[in-house]
Formats: sequence, structure tokens, C-alpha cells
Amino acid sequence: MIRNPLEQFEIVVLVPFKLGDYIDLSFTNASLLMFLSVGFIVMLIRMVTMNGGGRLVPGSWQNVVEGMYRLVMGMVNESIGRKNHGEFLGIVFGLFLFVLGCNLIGLIPYSYTVTSQLIVTFTLSLGVWLGKILVGVRNHGIKLLGMFIPQGVPFGMVPFFVFIEIIGFVIPLVSLAVRLFANMLSGHILLKVLFGFAWTMMMAGGLGMVLHLVPLSVLYLLLGLETAVALIQAYVFALLTCIYIGDMLKGGH
Repeated sequence: MIRNPLEQFEIVVLVPFKLGDYIDLSFTNASLLMFLSVGFIVMLIRMVTMNGGGRLVPGSWQNVVEGMYRLVMGMVNESIGRKNHGEFLGIVFGLFLFVLGCNLIGLIPYSYTVTSQLIVTFTLSLGVWLGKILVGVRNHGIKLLGMFIPQGVPFGMVPFFVFIEIIGFVIPLVSLAVRLFANMLSGHILLKVLFGFAWTMMMAGGLGMVLHLVPLSVLYLLLGLETAVALIQAYVFALLTCIYIGDMLKGGH
């Protein structure tokens, strides 16, 4: 049993591998869960698509996957545009499934929540942020720098507004990472605290054997809420990715 609610976020090295004193490429529990998440997604997609075990009349799992695909397709069409649909749909759909898979696997008892690690969410966010810059440069070239200078601003105020625009340009990089990280971290800490409280009451015996059902029932309700949060955070991550790419296509932030 985990005594400290923060122990569930500890990185455990499974296969150590270091290059010198500064480069650590060890295989950890976080690496394992990311591989499992990707493996499960690939297996599920292969099983339910027409080239795999999919059917013309879809079954339950095929309906789930097709529903998620239509959901992401709607995001892409609305925020990025139908003409760019084919170029970005696969990337956004892959991000959505990866974040969703990591979030849901983390809800399994004795599992590990990869997205509760800031370095993981920041890496995903950095990839999206650099990707949107590449999209902006490819579509607008040097003209993209014009977005940092609002029209009609007096010359003397240009440096101030350029600074503000640069801050506004960098903020999504941080907010996208912190939003996912903070939601998954706080939810799992709360679940572990309630479980520990219920366990302590039950082990105390006597009246505690009955009263522990109160925090235990709350725990089950929160588990359902955390499942919803896992789905919503994957949706929000994919939606914001679409919005950022769409803004770059239009020459904005």
C-alpha cells in the first residue's frame, strides 16, 4: 500500500542505461506505460478498421473508434479548415488517442499516470508549439513576424507591444502543458488521499468498519469524475492544437 499520495508519481528505473554522467536513457515505468498506451491504441485501431477486423456494420468497439475519429475530424474541419483536413487530421488524431490512452491507463490501480509528469506534458506541448511555428513560417514566411506588431500602434509604443505579443505567443506553450499536468496530478492525489482515509478507518475496526463506506462511496464517485476528466483533457489538448494550427494558417497567434 502507498502511504504517501505522491509516491504514485515516482519514476522507477526498470532498465538502467546511461551515456556518461549527463545522458540518462534508462527505461522507466513511465516509458513502459507510454509503450503500452501506444501498443493498445495501435492494436485497437488495427482490430476495428476495415483492413483488420472491422465490419461494414460496426460493432461496439468499432463504433467507439469511429466516434472518436469523427469527433477529431470535426475539430480539424472547424478550426483548421476542410482544405487542410488531410494534412493535419492524422497528427491531431494521434495526439488525442495518445493523451487519452495515457490518461485512462493511469486510472487502473497500481498503474502509472504518464500525463501527471510535467516533463511529458511539456514535451507534447513543445512539439505542438514548434509545429505551429513551422506551419506559420511555411505559409507566411518572413511576414509572420508582422503579427508581433499590431497595426496602428504609435512608433514609441512598438517595443512594449512587441514584448506583450511575444509573451502572449509563449504562454500557450506553458498553459497547454500545465493544464493537462495539473488536472491529472490533482485528481490522482485526491483519489489516493480518499483511499488512504477509507483504508485507515477500516483497519481501525469497530465503528470505522462501517464509517469507511462514506469516503469509499465518494471515492467511487470521484473515479467516475476522473474518467470524465481524462476524456475531457484529451479533447481539450486536441482542440487547442487545432486552434493553434488554425491561427498560424491565418497568420495569427
